[in-house]
Amino acid sequence: MSKAKDSDKDDASWPHPRETAVLRGQEAAESVLLRAHASGRLPHAWLLSGPRGVGKATLAYRFARFLLSPEAQGGGLFGDAPESLAVAEDDPVFRRIAASGHSDLMTLEKGRDDKGKPRNVIPVEDVRRLLSFARMTAGEGGWRVAIVDAVDEMNRNAANALLKVLEEPPPRSLLLLVSHAPGSLLPTIRSRCCQLPLAPLSEEVVAELLGEHCPELAPEERQALARLADGSIGKALALAAHGGLDLYRELIDLLGTLPRLDVPRLHKLAEKWGQGRDPQAFQTGMELLIWWLGRFIRAGSTGRPAPEVVPGEAALARRLLEGRPLAHWLGLWEKISRLFARTEAANLDRKQVVLTAFLDLENAA
Repeated sequence: MSKAKDSDKDDASWPHPRETAVLRGQEAAESVLLRAHASGRLPHAWLLSGPRGVGKATLAYRFARFLLSPEAQGGGLFGDAPESLAVAEDDPVFRRIAASGHSDLMTLEKGRDDKGKPRNVIPVEDVRRLLSFARMTAGEGGWRVAIVDAVDEMNRNAANALLKVLEEPPPRSLLLLVSHAPGSLLPTIRSRCCQLPLAPLSEEVVAELLGEHCPELAPEERQALARLADGSIGKALALAAHGGLDLYRELIDLLGTLPRLDVPRLHKLAEKWGQGRDPQAFQTGMELLIWWLGRFIRAGSTGRPAPEVVPGEAALARRLLEGRPLAHWLGLWEKISRLFARTEAANLDRKQVVLTAFLDLENAA
């Protein structure tokens, strides 16, 4: 996995994928691209799918640099086939792509509007520019490469416009589509791409990368964050940046008072998550609550206890599962997930949402 985040994260604490030289944990996916290139029959469009933060965008930029750097493709002294997509950081192509200055590479992201505000979608106007870009002759006589990060974030008109590029691909052009949720895409988009799913990273890889990015973290904290992150270094870094491990400890401590929640502690936590100084606390805390619920439901369905992130989780899960059937907890997971999803759309009071979620848990227990 890379040192980078997927670019949908608006966080400057680690490099953008276009600036990242190292990819770890995705050797299998890289090998697929290398073999396709070596075959001389490289598909014109690839759908790089998988969870957020596992290196999809980093792999896309890595492949783009490889294709746009003649030196990288040249192999060894006797023209041997390259063994990786790596391009040296001092290579001119690497530097130009990192600075968004290569004429044969185009990137589509949500970005910001004319007023500097973050956009919610990739608009159709951007895709129309992609149509013009793909039809142009490569400025340096090689490939024209476009990266869409992420294709899930296109509006309907933009997705339909993208089909024109996929249906009539110009020669020596390559389209790399990053997708966090390929099932949500138009079937016609999926069917016209070579699909390359990226697996979650191992806990060991995530913990190692956390050690490089956050050397101040103790080894046990890195291990706990790696477990919370479910194979995503992007998620692990975000949790580290927003105090996710402390929030999770508070969450488990409060849940440990079930079946009768400690009311003063509940209100203190709701105040912190819903109206505290850190605006990210609500998002992070509620995501951790939903993640914990899903995790202990999966453990109950398989009969295999999930490894603990913090002490006491396994005993808590056993106690709750003994009190109610699994279907009951699944219904609660769905209810709290819907409540969380409606919070922003309906402008609900965040503190009240936290209180409602935990009181629903108390009623269930």
